[in-house]
Amino acid sequence: MAMEKPQELDIVQMPVEGLAAYWLSIKKILDTKKGRTIIDDEIAHTDEPYIRHLLETVFSGLSREHVRRLAGVKRDVLLEDYTRKIDLMRIATYAVASGENPQITLVRMDSKFATPPITEDKALEMASAMFKAIQPRGVDFDILLSVDHKLQADRLLVKLLFFSMYARREGRESLEKFLPHFGSHFFSEGISLAIDNFDADFLGNHLKNMRDNLISETKRKMDMAFEMALAIRDKLSYEDIFRIARAYML
Repeated sequence: MAMEKPQELDIVQMPVEGLAAYWLSIKKILDTKKGRTIIDDEIAHTDEPYIRHLLETVFSGLSREHVRRLAGVKRDVLLEDYTRKIDLMRIATYAVASGENPQITLVRMDSKFATPPITEDKALEMASAMFKAIQPRGVDFDILLSVDHKLQADRLLVKLLFFSMYARREGRESLEKFLPHFGSHFFSEGISLAIDNFDADFLGNHLKNMRDNLISETKRKMDMAFEMALAIRDKLSYEDIFRIARAYML
């Protein structure tokens, strides 16, 4: 059985202390239970992509050089994906604040991809269909309206397009009732500021700074996770692994 986690692992939104505690708990269990059962269990039950990658590679037969190189590649791939998705949220928030034409918003979203993840007609059709999807009593808004970096790009784009269309039709204040269901702290804050009538250009710049800080912090957490995992592989003491973690904290 995999060890219980106090919260779902999400390297973007979880605090650095929580991530450090995760790896320290792995170390503690490995010290008391010989063998790699805990690693196999965690691989089977962990959805967080970077942590799963580390579990699969650091504790494999790959050399340290290969493990380090692959960790860097995976980190860069994921950070690029997260940056793109956060940018989609930023574009949608700007659209809500400015009352932008949804077709223009969609074009600006598509510019974040080498190839758009969904056609313009399909995106507009699916976003329009969400107006009916939210109407039935008992619909699970936490699923239907969830917005975060873990969603597939096409699903995220459609949901964000819907929010910009809804705000244009019903007024930006109408989005307030949806705030508890978004999931993403970044998007929730952006829409909250838009509802408070912050200037669209100011909001766009503010969210760009937030994006850069969020990605930079996520990169540091990924680097810490890698160094801690490698230290566990090298059988360093619990105290030394904790020292590694503290180097990444204020």
